Amino acid sequence: MMDAIKHFINFIAAPKILFNVILLSYLIIFPPIKPFQIIHNTLGVDRLWTKKGGIFIFSLMFLAFGFGLTDPNFRLIVLKPDNVPIVALLFLVVFFLWFALTQAKANDEAIAKGGKPKEWAESREKVLVFPDLVYIEFIALIVAAALLAVWAIALQAPLEQPANPTVSPNPSKAPWYFLGLQEMLVYFDPWIAGVVFPTVIILGMMCIPYLDKNRKGLGYYTYQDRKMAINIFMFFWLVLWVFLISIGTFLRGPNWNFFGPFEYWDHDKLEVLNNVNLSEYVYMIGLKQGLPSNIWLREAPGFAVLIVYFGLLPAILAKTAFKDVYQRLGVVRYSIFVVLLLMALALPIKMYLRWLFNIKYIVAIPEYFFNI
Repeated sequence: MMDAIKHFINFIAAPKILFNVILLSYLIIFPPIKPFQIIHNTLGVDRLWTKKGGIFIFSLMFLAFGFGLTDPNFRLIVLKPDNVPIVALLFLVVFFLWFALTQAKANDEAIAKGGKPKEWAESREKVLVFPDLVYIEFIALIVAAALLAVWAIALQAPLEQPANPTVSPNPSKAPWYFLGLQEMLVYFDPWIAGVVFPTVIILGMMCIPYLDKNRKGLGYYTYQDRKMAINIFMFFWLVLWVFLISIGTFLRGPNWNFFGPFEYWDHDKLEVLNNVNLSEYVYMIGLKQGLPSNIWLREAPGFAVLIVYFGLLPAILAKTAFKDVYQRLGVVRYSIFVVLLLMALALPIKMYLRWLFNIKYIVAIPEYFFNI
């Protein structure tokens, strides 16, 4: 029975399955459209954002983690000194998500009844910097220092052998905060995953105050007043970034192959990949002919897809799903918003294209090191 459960967990831990499970869970918790709202209400998801709901969530997490610790392969992964902070990160992410949504739910209910957010009522209370705030910060400093001391004593520093140019670690992983970027390298060329995407992320965060001028939700927790902003943030933070870090930490093993949480990291495991470019799909598989020698003709299907995606789709969305957003933001701010959004959505789209159709590049021009 225990082995059957572990095999099932290893099966659903495959990224193309796990990502769909996480995405479906996200859509039920933060329903963007009516069908998911019906499921959300039927399951009573809002009951999770209460004290009893928090006890249920963390009891389930600790129970699952305790079950995992009974397996030696699982212990080797999660108890590795490098990975312990990531395990703590996952628990902290869930805690602060629960805490924020619990506060937001309480405020939304109070506002719906004609009241005011809890934070507004508390903001009238006067708190002295000294001694109140200074004492709290001093106690927090002592607790943090004690935690780091215990951590340093309990866990051995993850030091490896001296660098040897003839021997590379397998797997060779970046620090945890770069594992998301390293995972993106599987689906995009280095110039996109390592340069373009980080730049877009930084510029996108800089643009947020100028794009989002909604004055509601300032200074207090809320969900109903900031539903679109919260849904977009949660999708890219939880479904993509935390997912990519977790995949890179716990499921990427030797030769950068995928391994289930209860699977032994076999260095001899070899996964056969048969990735093809979009131009090869069109000409060689679809039209049953060789690739044209002319680069522009060869990559015309890929460029056509990019023109439709970045050129026509924003206009279509402005007339349909994002009609209200377009009217609220105006042409310039809407254009910046939708381009940033489409660039971010390019990552899950590329992941699905790789998993379902083995498509490596939409546009592949290796002659000039330009691959998308």
